[in-house]
Amino acid sequence: MVIHMAQDYIRFTKEMKRDYTILIPNMLPVHFRLISRVFQNYGYKTELLETEGPQIGETGLKYVHNDTCYPAILVIGQFIDAIKSGRYDPHKVALVLFQTGGGCRASNYISLLRKALERAGYEYVPVISFSLAGIEKHPGWKLTPAILHRLLYAVMYGDLMMTLENQTKPYELNHGDAAAKSEYWCARLTDEMAHNRISYGKVLKNYRDMIFDFASIPMNRTEKVKVGIVGEIFVKFSPLGNNNLADFLNSEGAEVVIPGLLDFCMYCVYNGLVDKNLYGRGRFTAPVQKLAYKFLLKKQYDMINIMKENGMFRPSTPFDHTVSLADGYISHGVKMGEGWLLTAEMLELADEGVNNIVCTQPFGCLPNHICGKGMMKPLKAKNPDLNIIAIDYDTGASVVNQQNRIKLMLAGAARMKNKKSPTVNDNERTDSALLNNTPQGLHV
Repeated sequence: MVIHMAQDYIRFTKEMKRDYTILIPNMLPVHFRLISRVFQNYGYKTELLETEGPQIGETGLKYVHNDTCYPAILVIGQFIDAIKSGRYDPHKVALVLFQTGGGCRASNYISLLRKALERAGYEYVPVISFSLAGIEKHPGWKLTPAILHRLLYAVMYGDLMMTLENQTKPYELNHGDAAAKSEYWCARLTDEMAHNRISYGKVLKNYRDMIFDFASIPMNRTEKVKVGIVGEIFVKFSPLGNNNLADFLNSEGAEVVIPGLLDFCMYCVYNGLVDKNLYGRGRFTAPVQKLAYKFLLKKQYDMINIMKENGMFRPSTPFDHTVSLADGYISHGVKMGEGWLLTAEMLELADEGVNNIVCTQPFGCLPNHICGKGMMKPLKAKNPDLNIIAIDYDTGASVVNQQNRIKLMLAGAARMKNKKSPTVNDNERTDSALLNNTPQGLHV
């Protein structure tokens, strides 16, 4: 039996890079397609797994204990299901697992995956740790500054596209227009990232073009119930993890609002500054983290300002404001898993006027039960209009029960909306106004 100690694991070598297919689990469909293409540009043969169905969870349960965190069951199940499918040569395949290296049990996923591969007879398959914390070293896997630079824009493009699609889909006159625009821009951006040098001027122009393109979709801006989605990062974003929650909410007539992936990246950087301030840790790395934080914040503000310039869509909340919203509710020292960010994102949504929130959490996820479900009472005490529901996701959870509870939340939201006098705001414009109003300063 292979003993998986920290120094005893199958390395992904430079020779493997030439002909191994690296499988990527799908947490965010748009973001990860762009991320996959970035690695392809640098010589890696990557493939994004988009498989669905009950066999994913069943396969995970076959090789992982059922008390294991739900995202780990799904990711491991998706990996082993893919290897067993016959689409790949098991001796020419590698797996990549995204990790933060924090105190959450997610940091143990990589060991769980290796043990599961061993039980399934694939102990020779290399598992790559994608982590800026340097959890492991692989000779054939290098996160160079150039790769990280492109990954940043993959995240920002993905966040903007997700926001635009979510704010367009409930109002489109022709069903499928928003999804088609998203598909077009995903293909265009992946092609650009493959063949062109990335300049920031071009990135900003792409933001403007993308926003203008989505704004050109024929829409009827009738008032919709807005529902925010927060929670553990995998079940918050992954359609596989949350049973296609966003599509379900759209089918019920709601507009979905999801804080972006960039916020979580900035949360990870900001936590390094918290360690310095609270515990005196990282005195030598703190200056670098501070520069990185300011750099990311500047990039976020640039995107926000371009969305404001257009005026058709609601921009995301600046992260420094999100940080301040947690004050008086939860300490920034609470940072296991999504930690204080989960509480702050619920407050961020309320600050944007999105009072209906689905808090998604894996069953038994301690950080999320404390910072999500555990914070619902104090949040509602100070914000009585908040309508929050916590939904547990697990292999044994009933999808019908989950959806029925969400429908009850939506019914409550509809009652609250009907009690208020209808008002006309900037978003409630006629379709012709959306098509004909091109704000000043927009350059396409």
